[in-house]
Amino acid sequence: MELRQAIHPDHAKDLDTGALRAAFLVQRLFAPGKLNLVYSHYDRIVVGAAVPVTPLALAADRAVTGSDHLLDRRELGVINVGGPGTVAVDGRGFALAPRDGLYVGRGARDVSFASDHTDQPARFYLLSAPAHREHPAAHVPFASAQAARLGSEAQANRRTIRRYIHPGGVPSCQLVMGMTILEPGSVWNTMPTHLHPRRIEAYLYFDLPQDAVVFHLMGDPRETRHLVVRNEEAVLSPSWSIHSGVGTSSYAFIWGMAGENQAFDDMDPVAMDDLR
Repeated sequence: MELRQAIHPDHAKDLDTGALRAAFLVQRLFAPGKLNLVYSHYDRIVVGAAVPVTPLALAADRAVTGSDHLLDRRELGVINVGGPGTVAVDGRGFALAPRDGLYVGRGARDVSFASDHTDQPARFYLLSAPAHREHPAAHVPFASAQAARLGSEAQANRRTIRRYIHPGGVPSCQLVMGMTILEPGSVWNTMPTHLHPRRIEAYLYFDLPQDAVVFHLMGDPRETRHLVVRNEEAVLSPSWSIHSGVGTSSYAFIWGMAGENQAFDDMDPVAMDDLR
């Protein structure tokens, strides 16, 4: 399990490109036959991925989490961005088609991941946060996720937001998770931008062509920076940072939040005139 320390905004503004990427960009998450986890000190979230060729078991790093099982005091969200697969939770199997989601509550002991077809393996994206109470595991089919269509062609940001784990759908302790899909010809997300002073947010960009990139905007609104992000790379967005982006093509991304509350609209808008 990789460990990422928190970075103060006064420090972040002085980082060069390499240091900025090392602190906030998560690369090489998806590797055939492996389960990779990154533990962040931003609200102690864990970002990860599993690409099972043979079944992979979720394991804790006791030196990092202080627990024998990762979910002893945590909850987990899973969204499949690959081929069909199955997540087994304490002996109960959940079949996840492409873009299906799953919530796994605190206290689950044995969690494993498998693919239906090794030549088209499942690609499970994982997001975990501390939890103080238990909720039952729940499957969220892609078609059942609460959907809202936003944006306009004039602003190049026509997109559909789907909520998987949220107070109006599958309940959790603090984790909120969903997916945004941009329409062909649309490239902007979350602009005008905003801050989440009371929680961390993480993005996983996917469905990007091999030769395409997203310029992910981050930083204090008065000290903005950018990260060049490629397919299936994730970004950690601390509470003091904006999180927005523009791509060289349309794309999709999974967003997840954890922190003080679960209110989707708990955000501080940033006026365009205040961006620097």
